[in-house]
Amino acid sequence: MFESLRKELSLFDSTCLVVGIIIGAGIYETAPTIAASMSSWLGVLAIWLVGGLLALSGALCYAELATTYPRAGGDYVYLNRAYGPWAGFLFAWAQMVIVRPGDIALLAFIFSRYAQTLYAPVGSITYAAAAVIAFTVINIVSVRTGKWTQNVLTVTKIVGMLVMIVVSLLAPGPPATAAAQTPVTMDGLELALILVLFTFGGWSELGYVAAEVKRPHRNIVRALVSSIAVVTALYVIMNGAFLYALGLSNMAVSEAVAVDAVATVLPTVAEKAIAVLVCVSALGAINGVVFTGARISSALGAEHAPLRVLGRWNRHRGTPTSSLVVQGCLSLAIVLLAGSFIDTILYTAPVVWVFFLATALSVFVLRRKDRRTPRPYMITGHPATTIVYSACCIFMIYSAVSYALAQKPIALIVSASIVLIGALVYRLIRPGSNARPNIPAAVRK
Repeated sequence: MFESLRKELSLFDSTCLVVGIIIGAGIYETAPTIAASMSSWLGVLAIWLVGGLLALSGALCYAELATTYPRAGGDYVYLNRAYGPWAGFLFAWAQMVIVRPGDIALLAFIFSRYAQTLYAPVGSITYAAAAVIAFTVINIVSVRTGKWTQNVLTVTKIVGMLVMIVVSLLAPGPPATAAAQTPVTMDGLELALILVLFTFGGWSELGYVAAEVKRPHRNIVRALVSSIAVVTALYVIMNGAFLYALGLSNMAVSEAVAVDAVATVLPTVAEKAIAVLVCVSALGAINGVVFTGARISSALGAEHAPLRVLGRWNRHRGTPTSSLVVQGCLSLAIVLLAGSFIDTILYTAPVVWVFFLATALSVFVLRRKDRRTPRPYMITGHPATTIVYSACCIFMIYSAVSYALAQKPIALIVSASIVLIGALVYRLIRPGSNARPNIPAAVRK
C-alpha cells in the first residue's frame, strides 16, 4: 500500500515544499494589477491578508483530510473515497493530461523569460525545456535529491525576498505625485481577489505526498499552517515595501514592480538581481510541482490495471519513475508546441476549482460516511471554516466561467473536453481497474 512508502519528508522538508510551490513568480506578475484594482495602501495590504486567511481555511480542510487519509495522491484519494472511483479518476486524469504538465510548462516559460535577461544567446524554448528535463531527472534520482533541491531553492528565494524588502524600505519614499487614489469598484475587487487567490495557490500540494511525511498526524497540520503564515507575512510585507518605495499610483502602472522598487536604491544592479531572484523562485516552484504531481498519476496507475505502468516505483531510488517520465514528456511537449508564455491556468481554472470544491464538500461527506475512522486533526472552526473555503471555490468557478464566456469561450470547450475524454477513458478501463500498487519492498518502511 502507499502508506508503506518510506517517510522521507520532515516538517522542515514539508514546509519548504509548500512554501516553494506557492511562491513562484506569481507575486511579481500580479502585484501591480492588484494595486491598480484597490483604492489605497490599506486596501492593497488588506486584500493580501484576506487571501492568506482564505488560503488558511482551505489548508485546514486539507489538513483534516490528509491526516485522516495519509496516502499518496491527495484529492484523488479523498474524492475516490467520498464519491466513488469515477470522481478520483476524473481528477487524476485532468491533472495528469493537461493541468500539471501545463503548470510546469507555464513556470518554465516564466523562468526562461527572466533567464534570457541574464544570458540572451540561449533561446526561450531552450531554457524552458532544460528546466523541465533537469528537474524531472533530479526527482527521478531519489526522493532525497528532490527534497534537498527544494529546500535549497526555497531558502534561497526567501532570503532573496527579504533582501529585496530591506532594499526597498531604504528608498527615500514615494514621490509626492504617487499619492493619487481612485475609488475601488466591485469589478476591481473581484479581479484583485482572483489574482491574490491564484498567487496563494499551491498549499494543497502537500496532500499528494502525505504518505511520505514523517509523523503525518502532527507534521501535515504544522507544515500547512506554518507555510500559509510565512507566505502571507512575506506577501503583505513585500507589497508594503513596494508601496513605500514607489507609491500606489507608480506601483499600479509598473511593468516590473520588483525591479522598479529596488532601482530606487540600487539602479545599476536592480534588473539583474531581480532576474536572478525570479529565476530561483520559478525553479523552486517547478521542482515542487514536478515532485508532487507525479504522485497523483502514480496513485491513478496503482488502482487501474491498464495504467499500471504509472504506478510503478523504482526499487532502489524510491521514486515514481514512470509517472515522472510521462509527466516530463507531456510538459516538454507543451513547451515545444507552445513556444511562448501560455495562459494554461485560465484554460484549466474552471476544472481545477470544481475539483477543489468537491474536495471541500468531501469533508462533510466523509465525516458522515467514515464516522469510525480516527481523525487526528479536525478542522478548527468547522463548519464555518469549511463553508468559507467552499464559498471561495464557488466564487473562483463563477469568475473563471464568466471570464471565459466574455473573453475566451474556447477555454470552456477545452475544460469540458478534458473531463469528457476522461469519463470515456474511465468507462473503457473500469472493468480491469483492480490493479495492486507495484511498490517494491525497498520502498517500504
